[in-house]
Amino acid sequence: MYRRLMEHLTTAVLLLDHELRLSWMNPAAEALLAVSLGRVKGLSLASLLAEDDGMGGVLAKARDDQHPFTQREVRLALVGGAVVTIDYTVTPLSTVELLVEMEPRDRLLRISREEALLNRQEAIKVLSRGLAHEVKNPLGGIRGAAQLLERDLDDPALQEFTRIIVEEVDRLRDLVDSMLGPNKLVRHEPLNIHKVLERVRTLLMAETPSVAIERDYDPSLPDFPGDEAQMIQAVLNVARNAVEAMTEAGTEAPSLLLRTRARRQFTLGAERHRLVCEVAMIDNGPGVPEGLQETLFYPMVSGRADGSGLGLSIAQGILHQHQGLIECDSRPGHTEFRLLIPLERRHD
Repeated sequence: MYRRLMEHLTTAVLLLDHELRLSWMNPAAEALLAVSLGRVKGLSLASLLAEDDGMGGVLAKARDDQHPFTQREVRLALVGGAVVTIDYTVTPLSTVELLVEMEPRDRLLRISREEALLNRQEAIKVLSRGLAHEVKNPLGGIRGAAQLLERDLDDPALQEFTRIIVEEVDRLRDLVDSMLGPNKLVRHEPLNIHKVLERVRTLLMAETPSVAIERDYDPSLPDFPGDEAQMIQAVLNVARNAVEAMTEAGTEAPSLLLRTRARRQFTLGAERHRLVCEVAMIDNGPGVPEGLQETLFYPMVSGRADGSGLGLSIAQGILHQHQGLIECDSRPGHTEFRLLIPLERRHD
């Protein structure tokens, strides 16, 4: 009965024998360490870690002293290459068995970051709507006055000036509309994310054949409710931004990797989802300047001289309409944008 309860905990729980070998762990521990119990049962915990930040010594001391220990913000480098930050408690159950509880700190930090991002995006959306209203009203007046003036002018040269006024007003109106992002309702139809990625890949290969675009897809990903046209726009905005950044920086052997994965029991903002689709776009370009990383998804913010600063903001807006969001991790030579989309439809 107790083991069945532990299997449903979100806290990672492991049982070790007196030689610190794994005898059991729950699904949360399998997810955290990216291994399955069937493959590692009987192996030492140290063999699953490339680096344990002193965890092995703490486990041995708890076993020898028969005294519980708690460690905070310990970094574990997994054999697969991932690095996780955890709090953990080791409790001796007997002289031959240790209970280890691990609570990932990365997830808590990420949830806090995502909540802040969602709050900022909502504030920007309200501000943009108010700004659009204040700007579009006088633009409409200017456009109407220019059209009336054009009717009273007999000189074609002067009429050309009024046409320029009308065209520039229309351009400003379109720019304001772009700042607001997508205003159409999402069409909840079955959407295949790999069909979307293949469409984007085809477009980018035609536009910029010098960039190698590689694929690493998880074929088991199911369809999810969404709007194909909008999702193509969101993925294209992010991918095109990466390609243009590499091209402008003169990146040697530029490449873009399109990768899909399923994430189970994944939290987006304050809501936990049973299954989430992760679309990662990874490039080897110059990276996002550190000063821009916090404001990257704001309207009119761009790291390129000729960038409009709307592409990523619009993409984030589309992901919000699909109950998802976009994350970014960047350093020189490696920039990763992750689109996270729930695979189940939320019923409000």
